[in-house]
Amino acid sequence: MAIFNYGAGAGLYPCKTHRMRSRIRYQRFDSAAEALRFAIEDMPAQLLRGSILEVDEARFDANQIRRLYDASDYPLERRSSPLLAD
Repeated sequence: MAIFNYGAGAGLYPCKTHRMRSRIRYQRFDSAAEALRFAIEDMPAQLLRGSILEVDEARFDANQIRRLYDASDYPLERRSSPLLAD
């Protein structure tokens, strides 16, 4: 994957599903790192599967979101959480 700017502002578009009524809607984050943390650590896994992260007009799907979060150059401390065992 090319160099990714974790400090750039980002928009997160959670998956919309008919089966699950979620209060989580589009959110804007000051940094992509914060958006990634929210997507992986705080959102329900079923919402992540269809979510899109937009950074500098580039879009990233759930698999790419996961890889960016797991990358060695991810700048934020990861929380240890049972949700991360997905």
